[in-house]
Amino acid sequence: MHGIHNRIADHYRNVVISCDLTTATAINRVCKYADDTYVIIPACNSHSRLAELDHIDTWAGHNNLHLNRVKCVELIVSAPWRRRQFDPPPCIPDIKRVTTLTILGVMITNKLSVSEHVRTVVNSCAQIMHVIRIRRSRGMDDAQLQLVYHAVVVSKLTCASSSWWGFTTASDRQRLEGFSCVSAVDKTCTLLTNPYTYTGVF
Repeated sequence: MHGIHNRIADHYRNVVISCDLTTATAINRVCKYADDTYVIIPACNSHSRLAELDHIDTWAGHNNLHLNRVKCVELIVSAPWRRRQFDPPPCIPDIKRVTTLTILGVMITNKLSVSEHVRTVVNSCAQIMHVIRIRRSRGMDDAQLQLVYHAVVVSKLTCASSSWWGFTTASDRQRLEGFSCVSAVDKTCTLLTNPYTYTGVF
C-alpha cells in the first residue's frame, strides 16, 4: 500500500504543480495529463517552438523537476485534404520528429489518421478472442466469458472512442464493425454481444 499511496501522492502533486504551467505566447495552448505535457502551436506561430520548450524547461527547474528532452518528440500535423505544398519548419536540436504519436493510449498520425490505432486495437482484441475461445473449450462458463469480453475486448474497442471516432475512415469503421460482427457470430462465442449495439458512442 505504501507504493500505491506514493503514486497517488505523486499524481496529486503533479496536478497542483502543473496549475501554473502556461505557454510563452498566448496563441499557443498547453495540455497536461499526469507526467505528459502537450504544447499545441499553430503553423503561423511555428517560430515560437524553441521558446516554448525553453519556457517549459525553466518552469520545470523552478518546480524541482527535470525536462527530459530525450523523451520529447515533435509531431507536425497537416490536414490530409490540404492541396498546397507544406514546407515543415526546421527540426529543433535534440528533439526527435515523429509521424505517429500516442496520446493517452490513442495513436494518431501527422495526417490526423487513426487507421494505425484501429489496426492495433483490432489485432490486440483478436488475440484476446483466441484466448477466450481456448478458455471456453476448457469449460469456462458463458457468464464468465461475457465478463472477460466486456471488461477487456469492449473496453479496448471503445476506449476514448468519442475523441477518435470522427477521424476514422470508412475502411476503419468497416474493420471495427467487421470484427465485432465476427465476435458475435463466432460459434465459440455465441453469447458475446456486439459492443456497438449498446455503447451509444458509434
